[in-house]
Amino acid sequence: MPIGILINSTSIIVGGLAGGFLGHLLSERFKEEIQLIFGLCALAMGIPAITQTANLPAVILSVILGTSLGMFLHLEKKIESAADLMQRPVNKLFPQEHLSVPHDEFVRGLVTIIVLFCASGTGIYGSLDAGMTGEHTILIAKSILDFFTAAIFACNLGYVVSLVALPQFVIFFSLFLFAGIILPLTTPEMILDFRSCGGLLIVATSFRMIRVKMFPTADMIPSMVLVMPLSWVWTNVFLPLL
Repeated sequence: MPIGILINSTSIIVGGLAGGFLGHLLSERFKEEIQLIFGLCALAMGIPAITQTANLPAVILSVILGTSLGMFLHLEKKIESAADLMQRPVNKLFPQEHLSVPHDEFVRGLVTIIVLFCASGTGIYGSLDAGMTGEHTILIAKSILDFFTAAIFACNLGYVVSLVALPQFVIFFSLFLFAGIILPLTTPEMILDFRSCGGLLIVATSFRMIRVKMFPTADMIPSMVLVMPLSWVWTNVFLPLL
């Protein structure tokens, strides 16, 4: 049973509903400053993953090529369009909901949490690990941060934050099912480089959360697909030549 995935998705649903329901009771100063704290927590999650890199050139190349591919495919624009579509059923369910944030800021915030919840290295590896070993500790630990992150974002973005749990569940559950095929094809170095790439994605997302720089995090997602093959090529093809 994908217990960890169910707990993680449920934490986002409950956190999003709680934040949407109670958000109007919190001051704007509190919501703004607590979001900075969660951005700092995301940064703290990303940095240790980066420091464990096995093949830095492979990770860097995957991020460059993956982001270029994402920009070529206009991936961020497509996710922004999907974010707009997600709001429509929420408007029908909660017609009394009135958001105070401008539309552009609403879309940027929703894209940020979609990437944070659905494309984090921690969540992806945790799903694979759960599928192979039945160990759900990684996903359960991630659920704690996701609950509070969803609640804080929902204070500004509304109940739509809860819907992010749906694509997250589909992605993580698919990885859970195919873990028996994927993980045996990997090496410890590939896993470390995968986590490192996910760490870079989390760091870029944290910078968006604290509004330092609006990195194209959605466009960076293809790098998570490229990093393992490039890590293998670097280890088995290029390193023996050096």
